Amino acid sequence: MSVLLFILLAALFGLGFLHPLWWVAAALLVFALVHYGRGGARGWGRGNDSEYGEYRDYRDRQDRWDRRYRRQRRGRWMRQDRRDREHHR
Repeated sequence: MSVLLFILLAALFGLGFLHPLWWVAAALLVFALVHYGRGGARGWGRGNDSEYGEYRDYRDRQDRWDRRYRRQRRGRWMRQDRRDREHHR
């Protein structure tokens, strides 16, 4: 995909010698690539960091939920075990 964009950029830059409006189009394409595309300030691996951050947040929330639920369940199991022991005597 990026190879096609660079070919388009080269074509627009080359056509700029015929009419300066093509240079404006090439400049806009470069601006879009730098600020919004893969090669820009937000690109080049930072998207993966945010995806990992979302995964890490999900995993942390899930761990907290599991610990809380495990504590509640453990207390319920201990009460049931105590009742069963008292009931079977």
